[in-house]
Amino acid sequence: MINDKNFKFAVKKTLFFEGGYVNHPHDPGGETNFGISKRSYPHLDIKNLTKEQAKEIYYRDFWLRNRCDAMLDKHIASKVFDFSVNMGLIQGGRILQRALRANEQSLVEDGIIGPITLAATNSFTGANHLRLMSGLRSEAAGFYRSLVAQNANNRVFLTGWLNRAYA
Repeated sequence: MINDKNFKFAVKKTLFFEGGYVNHPHDPGGETNFGISKRSYPHLDIKNLTKEQAKEIYYRDFWLRNRCDAMLDKHIASKVFDFSVNMGLIQGGRILQRALRANEQSLVEDGIIGPITLAATNSFTGANHLRLMSGLRSEAAGFYRSLVAQNANNRVFLTGWLNRAYA
């Protein structure tokens, strides 16, 4: 059992958006369950994946790898985590870095949440975190719209993606 209260806060939101088992013909991830894709985890029985197994994967492969555990603001950590699950680790990191740059932070956009990105992220505390949250939402919405521009088949997902971005 994972005993990280900020992760527990974040995973509730992500599970809401990811839902359960889906095998949509236009989803580039292919067969997914709780947002865990067969493409990324070919060794797993995706259809029979449990919520607890998904949480363990989320924690190990997304929460810890994108350093959400070291982010001081649980709302920012939750948003970065959610985008990392939905978009991938690197893209989740890029969304964060773009939002930081939009808030006048000087850093490289490489998608890796290293010490510089983490320090910049953790400089947004208290009421100040709302500025970064706004940037995260805007950057994510722009990314989702670009997916539709690249492939019209993605239009079927746009409303859900935008709801997720702005939540």
